[in-house]
Amino acid sequence: MDSERKTILFVCTHNAARSQMAEAIVNHLYRDRYQAYSAGTEPTEVHPFARRVMAELGMDMGRQRSKSIEEFSSRDFDWVVTLCNHARETCPVFPAGYKRVHMGFEDPAAAEGDEEEMLESFRTVRDEIRDWIDGAILRTDE
Repeated sequence: MDSERKTILFVCTHNAARSQMAEAIVNHLYRDRYQAYSAGTEPTEVHPFARRVMAELGMDMGRQRSKSIEEFSSRDFDWVVTLCNHARETCPVFPAGYKRVHMGFEDPAAAEGDEEEMLESFRTVRDEIRDWIDGAILRTDE
């Protein structure tokens, strides 16, 4: 990890949408100060709608993949952020010295409707995550 930047691990159950979008937002908008990672307690694959709505903002998630929390068990982080209740309950304890934060967001993949309605759900959660990162994490960490 880059010692110049603070590190953030975003954790969700499947590491398919919310945590992936949070990782992309931080690494795109705040890469000068932070390095973000994401993982899941039960990883699956990155949701294609998450990739699409991030691309709408010019954030390419093409290289991102779903990862297990176990891949990061030996790493130190400045922040560990759980984005769903299941992850908060099952996230392992990391070494001391980090801030653990929880903020639950609706799972956009659980939304029902046609493709446009599903995409709108992903956009809403994407924007909520972006606003929360900017206001709740980054401003309090300055």
